[in-house]
Amino acid sequence: MGAMAGVDPDSKLDFLVVGGGIAGLRAAIELASAGSTLILTKGESSEFSPRYARGGAMRALRGDEDIALHLHQTLESGEGLCREEAVRILVEEAPQQIQQLGQWGAKFEMKSAPSGGRRRLRIIRSLGHPIGIEILQALLRKAQSLPSLRKKSPAMAVDLLLDGQRVCGAMYLDEASGSFKRIHAAAVLLATGGLGRVYAETTNPPGACGDGVALAFRAGALLADMEFIQFHPTVLYVNKAPRLALSLALCEKGAKLRNLELERFMPRYHEAGELAPPDILTRAILMEMHRSRSDFVYLDLTGADPEETKRSFPQVFAACLENNIDITSDLVPIRPAADFAMGGIVTDVEGATSVRGLYAVGETASTGVHGANRLTHNSLLEGLVFGARVAKAMMAKRDSAMSRSHHLSSTKPAWLRREDSSRATAEALDAETVAKEIRHLMWNNVGVIRHGQKLKEAIARLNSMVLARPSRPHRHYFQTGNMLEAARLIACCAEARKESRGAHYRADFPLRDDSQRSRHSLISKYSNVYFE
Repeated sequence: MGAMAGVDPDSKLDFLVVGGGIAGLRAAIELASAGSTLILTKGESSEFSPRYARGGAMRALRGDEDIALHLHQTLESGEGLCREEAVRILVEEAPQQIQQLGQWGAKFEMKSAPSGGRRRLRIIRSLGHPIGIEILQALLRKAQSLPSLRKKSPAMAVDLLLDGQRVCGAMYLDEASGSFKRIHAAAVLLATGGLGRVYAETTNPPGACGDGVALAFRAGALLADMEFIQFHPTVLYVNKAPRLALSLALCEKGAKLRNLELERFMPRYHEAGELAPPDILTRAILMEMHRSRSDFVYLDLTGADPEETKRSFPQVFAACLENNIDITSDLVPIRPAADFAMGGIVTDVEGATSVRGLYAVGETASTGVHGANRLTHNSLLEGLVFGARVAKAMMAKRDSAMSRSHHLSSTKPAWLRREDSSRATAEALDAETVAKEIRHLMWNNVGVIRHGQKLKEAIARLNSMVLARPSRPHRHYFQTGNMLEAARLIACCAEARKESRGAHYRADFPLRDDSQRSRHSLISKYSNVYFE
């Protein structure tokens, strides 16, 4: 098919992976063994999340007892919304993926950690780097050794291509040339990561703007549980510095939370004090900030043994020291921040979405592993386990997809289409202004503590926002459009769920509704929010 105005001629390959983080790389490595594979990525800065720099760990499963404990704790944390089949796959296939990483050069050590009662949980930490970085580096080394695997960067996917009701490729902005290009593929995998950048406070990298859910939504895919956003309670708060999520293991080692008057406040909010569940910690910190009209509270480790603190948390110690904070002698300013999206694009346990030819994996997907609240350690394992699984499914269905006679959609990206005349151009705002307003609106109205009236106000404002087209196409414009789409989806699902469950807390509906079977919120471009 010839080139259309403003779009370069098409290219074809077997598999297209949008996103180059852990989940995308794991899938691409598998796919490359079966055909030509391209990773489309916005660049390195969007692949490395500050959450990897807090240390981190993965479960070390050995035998039925460990697997059973992991299954139980994940289901318990998910508060009735986990899909048990998906969780079983996660815990049963994790050991194989960890072993595979070791074969690819990842260096791990095993330690034990408290897990309630007398049970000690075996966890894996990396010997050198934070564990997320160690995994990424091992995957990158493996990927670079595969001749059939290529990477295009910096490139911003702007639309999925459709052949009837089937996804058959993607349109992207080549940032080096400033032109639009199209890729035809037998299958497309969205592995774009999170959407934390729709919030003013987040641990997510600059590129985490909800690209995957926005692309899938526009293509007609079904999304689930978008209201469940996990806010990490203890995030380093330093002006103009990236938000670094500090491990809650610091509280297990004796760290205390203090307000600006240096009063320990958690006992007022929960009998377990600093060992309360993460969502309760998050709300308590935020309420204490509001009460004292402060931007942060303090994490106090000064009562612990300094050398033991350094040995137990070397990466946290080093990261804080880079910001002129010695956690062994200084009070550490912290506050909550958006960290992880439990919902996303609905997939089966093989990563297939509701749209043929389209797959999703990692944080952008909703496999049912996390339910209403993610269990610590599970996100890295999810990317590895389901990254490998989705690749196998894509390879198995490749032949039937390629045997079809594809006629690429002639739909132009929004950039090349005439502006919607139904919207007043006078209301249009530039991308920077829109992005800033989205972040503050979402933080204030659709954040940690929600209320129906505030949610309705947020939805009304988000629906009224119009993004002005700049003189030349650029990444920030498309990212902001995706942020606006993702923010609307989160706000609509949050308003529809009239209960408090997991990471979703409604001040006007503060109790969990167990009067009927737990239900997932579902939404697509063809329907408003409904529950099933």
